[in-house]
Amino acid sequence: MALDLFVVLIYAAAMLILGYYGMRKAKTHEDYLVAGRNLGPSLYMGTMAATVLGGASTVGTVRLGYVHGISGFWLCAALGCGIVALNLFLAKPLLKLKVFTVTQVLEKRYNPMARTASATIMLAYALMIGVTSILAIGTVLEVLFGLPFWISVLLGGGIVVIYSTIGGMWSLTLTDIVQFGIQTVGLMFLLLPICLYRVGGWDQLVAQLPAASFSFTSIGWDTIITYFMIYFFGILIGQDIWQRVFTARSEKVAKYAGTSAGIYCIIYGLVCALIGMAAHVLIPDLDNVNNAFAAIVKVSLPDGIRGLVIAAALAAMMSTASAGLLAASTTLTEDLLPKLRGGKQSNVTISRLFTLLTGMVVLGIALVVNDVISALTLAYNLLVGGMLIPLMGAIFWKRATTAGAIASMGLGFATALVFMIKDGMDANTPIYYSLGVGLVSFVVVSLLSRRPAPLASAV
Repeated sequence: MALDLFVVLIYAAAMLILGYYGMRKAKTHEDYLVAGRNLGPSLYMGTMAATVLGGASTVGTVRLGYVHGISGFWLCAALGCGIVALNLFLAKPLLKLKVFTVTQVLEKRYNPMARTASATIMLAYALMIGVTSILAIGTVLEVLFGLPFWISVLLGGGIVVIYSTIGGMWSLTLTDIVQFGIQTVGLMFLLLPICLYRVGGWDQLVAQLPAASFSFTSIGWDTIITYFMIYFFGILIGQDIWQRVFTARSEKVAKYAGTSAGIYCIIYGLVCALIGMAAHVLIPDLDNVNNAFAAIVKVSLPDGIRGLVIAAALAAMMSTASAGLLAASTTLTEDLLPKLRGGKQSNVTISRLFTLLTGMVVLGIALVVNDVISALTLAYNLLVGGMLIPLMGAIFWKRATTAGAIASMGLGFATALVFMIKDGMDANTPIYYSLGVGLVSFVVVSLLSRRPAPLASAV
C-alpha cells in the first residue's frame, strides 16, 4: 500500500506542476476562461472527454454495472451522445458568438434579466458538478487508504482547487490531457483485463452471472429514457461543457475531435460496466455497492498497479471537478458579479479570487453530501428542468419572450426541486414534471406577453 500511496502522491504533484505551467500561459482574461480559444484536435478531444467522465461516470457506472450488469453503461452513453450532438450541431454557431457563458447566449435573445435568472440556475448546477466529483475523490481515498472522509475530501479536492485557481482553463486543459491518458491506460488496459483474468476469463464471467446481466435493457427502459432526458440534454446546455466548446480553434476541430470524445465516452461506459460485473463475481456480498469501484481495485490489483489505477480514477474525477469549479466561478464573474459592480467587467485577478472562493464552497458542500449519482442527478435535474426549454426556445422559437423564459426557468427549477424532495433523488418524476411545467409556462406566458422588438438571434 505504501507503493500505491507513493504513486498517487507523484500524480498529485504532477497535477500541481501542470497547474503552475497553466498559470504561466494564462496571461489574459480570455486565456484564463477559454484557453485563448486556441485548442487543436488532440487537446480539445482530451479535455472534452476528461471533463465529461468524472466521479459519477467512473465510480457510479461501476456501481451500476455491479447492480444491473452491462446496461449500467447507459449513463455514460447518454453523456457521450450528448457530446456528439453538441459538437456536430451546436458548436459551429456557438464558436461564432465569442462569448464565455451559456447565459450570455440567452441575453442575446431575451434581455439582461433572463441572463441573471439563468445564471443563478447555472451556478447551482456547476457547484453540484464540482461536488459530485470531489465526493467521488473522497470516497476512493477513504476506502483505499483508510483516511477519514473529511480529510480525503480536503486533500483531493484541495489539489483541484489549487490548480484550477492559479491557471484557469489552461491548467485544466494541461491536467485534463494527462488525466485522459492515465484514466485510459488505468481503466481500459489495466483494471478491466486484470478483473477479467481474476474472474477466469469472459466465459467464466458469463457462467457466473445471470443472463439479465448481459441484457442492454435490464436497467429498465424508464431509467434509460430518464438518463437521456437528464444527461443528454444536460450536456447540450451545461456551462462546463460549453466552456470547453469555446476553447476550440475552429469549427472543424470541434466537429471531429468532439465527436471522437463522445464515442470515447460510450466505450468508457462499457468498460466501467464490465468492471462492475467482474466486481459482482469477485465480491458478491459487498456491504455498500457505492464502494464497488474502490473494493474491486483493492482486492484485484497488486501494489504499484493499484496505485496507478487509483490515480486513473482520481484523474477522471479531478477533471470533472475542476470543470464544474471553473464553470461556477465563470458564471459568477461574468454573469452575476458585473451586476453588483455597476457593469464593470472582471479581470484575471478577480477570476482567480472567485475560483478560490467557489472552490471553498464546493469543498464545504462535499463534506455534507454522500451519494455521487444523487448529487449528479440533482445537478442535471436543476439544469435541464430550469434551462432546457428557454434555451431551446431562444434558438428555435421567434415568438419567445423574456417573461416566458423567466417563468419557465423559475417554475421548472422549483418543480424539479419539489419533486426531488417529494419522490427522492433517483425518481423519474422531477425531470418529467419540471420539463412539462417549464414548457407550458414558457409557451403560455410568451403568448400572453407583448411580442418584443426584433432581437439578435441566439445563435
